Amino acid sequence: MQKSRYDVVIVGAGVAGSSLAHALATISRPTPLRIALVERSFSEPDRIVGELLQPGGVEALKTLGMSSAIEGIDAVTVSGYLLVEGGETVQIPYPEGKEGRSFHHGRFIMGLRRVALANVNIDAIEATVADLIECPHTSQVIGVRATSKSTSIPLDGSKPIEETFNIYGDLVIVADGCFSNFRNVVMGNAACKPTTKSYFVGTILKDAVLPVARHGTVILPQGHGPVLLYQVSEHDTRMLIDIQHPLPVNLKSHILNNVLPQLPPSIHDAVHTAFSNDRIRRMPNSFLPSVKQGSPLSKKGVILLGDSWNMRHPLTGGGMTVALNDVIYLRRIFSSIERFDDWDEIRHALANWHWGRKPLSSTINILSGTLYGLFEKDDDDYRSLRKGCFKYFQLGGKCIEDPVSLLSGLSPSPLLLVAHFFAVIFYAIWVIFTHPTLKSHYGHEGLKPKYEVPSPEEYPALFMKGTRMFVEACGVFFPILWSELRWWAPAESP
Repeated sequence: MQKSRYDVVIVGAGVAGSSLAHALATISRPTPLRIALVERSFSEPDRIVGELLQPGGVEALKTLGMSSAIEGIDAVTVSGYLLVEGGETVQIPYPEGKEGRSFHHGRFIMGLRRVALANVNIDAIEATVADLIECPHTSQVIGVRATSKSTSIPLDGSKPIEETFNIYGDLVIVADGCFSNFRNVVMGNAACKPTTKSYFVGTILKDAVLPVARHGTVILPQGHGPVLLYQVSEHDTRMLIDIQHPLPVNLKSHILNNVLPQLPPSIHDAVHTAFSNDRIRRMPNSFLPSVKQGSPLSKKGVILLGDSWNMRHPLTGGGMTVALNDVIYLRRIFSSIERFDDWDEIRHALANWHWGRKPLSSTINILSGTLYGLFEKDDDDYRSLRKGCFKYFQLGGKCIEDPVSLLSGLSPSPLLLVAHFFAVIFYAIWVIFTHPTLKSHYGHEGLKPKYEVPSPEEYPALFMKGTRMFVEACGVFFPILWSELRWWAPAESP
């Protein structure tokens, strides 16, 4: 079986692949592009991440003309965050008039596919891509080799026979997700290796009562990674618990005994019920810096998109926003390309795309990595940094408006992020000098807790602590910043 030749072959019909197919199919051209959207299974996927779309992602859907993808899927409006740390809370609303959406991931994917496949110039091909096809003379990728199960059922009742066929295209775009089979094949020696420091362990809570409705709840339990709670449908709330590698042998016992006591009492019953009725699922939290594509080290005629090429910690829920805005930028630069088999022209466009996407992608990548880096450790210095961050948000005004605009993908400004990073660090150092800390003293009834502002004789020790805090925070921030600034292709990620 051999398919017709296409202008573009897209491997993977997830967030990036489906939205790109629609974006390219709707480019105004004398002859519309013919696009093959190849996916292993077009049935509804089932994942525990990719369920919160930031306001910047919602705006991107509107720009792409795909807003209907979040309609009719029981999506929930999200108005901001609630940060919980040490019994204190701070509410972090999105900018006025801006809203996010949360939903079951699979329903959103089906919505994107529905919009994309409404275009008559997109062919949906259910098959597993096994190899890339290269031109024997130029070594440029000219298509993919795929396998699919035969629609005919053998008379002897055995398994359906798999059919292998070729799908040819002027340009191949691989968007096969975080577990990409083609990352190293496409990028060659330019490929980075994803790093995984932790896992999100998740389940669905039924009819859980969150502290603030229609807000994502971020809890920072002592001694453990962040816990995320957000409603994904009328009766379902997703709970994600960050647990560092290696995972405990008995996950359920670890969560119930060590993490649950630090979560809001209103969800305890729902957690016990979920753990009794459903399996605990896990997903690696990976970091993969973007590498400039189209270099001599990578294959010609093929590019990567989405999590197959660039990943960040999902703590801030920015992955889909990055992917959708990448698609917007790709559509813009591809609109002027006449022949998609002209690799020189494609390479030039990819160079523009790599740096043109940086303001938004770098802002979200750096922010997510830095926040997780500050939240993942639990020594005294990092606890003081977290407290300073918490107190900074409590100041309100620009101290909360700018950070949430950066997080939500509405303010693509790495410089603004750098400014607030240093403001938070210096404020955290100021807090340890000026805010009361817990001390103990003896009274008539023995040892009693007491809060006191540090005295001048404590300043030398606090100065040393503040110096450590600054160095440790910079040790988290600058490696991530550098991974976004460098232009060459390192052998491994930091």
